[in-house]
Formats: sequence, structure tokens, C-alpha cells
Amino acid sequence: MANEPLPAGTAMDDESARLLNADLLQKFAALAGLVALLVVFSLIARNFFTVDNLINICRQTTTIALAGIGVTFVIITGGIDLSIGSVLAMSGVVAGMLVKDWEWNVYVAFFAGALSGVFVGFLNGAMVNFLRLPPFIATLGMMMIARGLALLVTNARSIPGLPESFGDIGNGALGTTYRLNARGVEVIGFPGIPHAVILMAVLAVVFYYILSSTKLGRYIYAVGSNEEATRLSGINVVKVKFFAYMICGGFAALSGIVTMSRLVTVQPTAGVAFEMDAIASTVIGGTSLMGGVGGISGTIIGAFIIGVLRNGLNMFGVQGFVQQIIIGAVIILAVSVDQFRNRKK
Repeated sequence: MANEPLPAGTAMDDESARLLNADLLQKFAALAGLVALLVVFSLIARNFFTVDNLINICRQTTTIALAGIGVTFVIITGGIDLSIGSVLAMSGVVAGMLVKDWEWNVYVAFFAGALSGVFVGFLNGAMVNFLRLPPFIATLGMMMIARGLALLVTNARSIPGLPESFGDIGNGALGTTYRLNARGVEVIGFPGIPHAVILMAVLAVVFYYILSSTKLGRYIYAVGSNEEATRLSGINVVKVKFFAYMICGGFAALSGIVTMSRLVTVQPTAGVAFEMDAIASTVIGGTSLMGGVGGISGTIIGAFIIGVLRNGLNMFGVQGFVQQIIIGAVIILAVSVDQFRNRKK
């Protein structure tokens, strides 16, 4: 929960220190909200605070967190990416078809699927930087293109019959233990830590370091705070934006690979409106839609707030439509807080 750096060249005066404390306070407010949700659901749902259910929450939240990490970079630069859900489906289709039709090694296919997402991010960056398209329009068009490609090459049909190893990332776990029950039958004692959760945690730490402790991270904040001043200071704004969109595309692809791996079936219709979850996780975690403010730690907290809300509401049989209303209200509240903070600045 360490504080992210100020943009390059900003003096640490009394005003910047006050804003720094306000950003940190919002992160702790999000963390307090997550803890409150855990406490409330634990008290009113008997099976909520169990090892199996908590691991299930982590497994389900992984895809939101992965996509959220990527879009955090874009939003901090002052942009947006609406193509995340479509890239999720397209990258899963790429990996699945390479394994099923071309008989590629599963992990080589996963890598190719991730690269396809990076390439889409490159195209988004090119449209924003060279064609001067607003990020909303550029990524909205790419959302339709990527989804159309995924449906076209699969004839809008799922790809079943993938090898068991295809599900290793999505369903495998590290440290699973077994025990004998009262009847002498071997059952799972500890379900283990899902491979997808380990992947998410490692990448979160790596990219938290990049964003908070490197020169590139400071440039990303600087672009979002004041793009023109950053350009005049000699920083290559075009390269910074390209990096942000390519990272976002890569993480969307990883989220798609984990999703398809969990199903052990490729679904070209997967990820519809998934970009809303990813963006919501960043906003709930304190990343400003105006750019220049935010961080990976807040995004992870925001993703788990969404995951815990959905899991707890599912336990009470709340309809999916009602869940959308509740999560939508949480997003509106988070954005309202962000706008109030920006007005104060």
C-alpha cells in the first residue's frame, strides 16, 4: 500500500503532500470497504468465510484483477480501453485454435495468444498517437473488430475437445493436500493456491514496481497529469502511450487465456462487457479517470471488492440483474468521489 510517485519534476510542497495524503486515504478507504464486506458476509452467510470459498473468490477475481492491472496503465495516462472484453475472447480463440487445429504446445499457444493481445494494444496506441483519435473511439472500434474476428474464425461456435493440459493455468493449484475421511476415502484437505492466483500475484508485484519505482512509471504519471508539459520537458509521450496500451492489451489477453483455460473450452462470445468490470476495479481502487492518479494496489483491492460482492450476493440467490444494479451503484459512488477529489484539487 505504499504511495505511488508524483509525476516527474513535481516539487514536494505542502499542497502536493496534501494531495498525496488524500490519494492514500482513498486507497485505505477502499481497503476498509473490502474488509467491511468480508466481515458482513461472514456474519450473515455461514459458508462464506471458509477456505474453499475464499480460494474460490480469489480464483474468480483473478481475471478482473489481471485486466484491471493493464487498464490502470492506460487510465493513468488519461486514456481508456474499451476493447478489453473483445481482446479477451480473441486471444483465447488464438490460443485454442493453435492447440486444436495446429497441435501447438499448450504453453507456446498461450504465449502466442498473449502476443496477439499486445499487438491489438499496439494498434490502439497507433490510432491514439498517429491518427489522433480519441481513445474512446479508437478502442470502441477495436472492440468491434476483435469481437468480429473471434466470431468469424470460429463461425461463432465454441472450440471443445482441448487437451487436459489446456486447463492447467485456470484449474490447477499449488500445494493441494489430501486426507482420509471417516470412511477411509481420500478427499481434498487443502485445495491449494490456484495457479492463476499465483500468476496474478507475481505480475501485480512486478508491475507495481514498474509503476511506482521506475523512471517509466514516473513518465506514465507525468503524461496523465499534464501531457503537454511532459512533452515539452523532453519525454517521449508517444512511446509512453504505446507502452500503456500494449500492456493493457497483453493483460486483457492473459485474462482471456485464464478464462478459457478454466473452461477448457474456447468461447468466442466470452468477455462481453468485461471491460466494465476491469475499468470499475481501477476506479473503485482510486485510479482517477482524469489521469495522473492511481496504482496497482488500489486496482487489486477494487477487483476483490467486485469479486466479494458477487460471491456474497450469489450465496443469497440474488439475481444477476440485481447484482449489476448494485455494482453499478458502487461504480457511480466511486466516480463521484473521484470527481469531488478533482474539484478540490
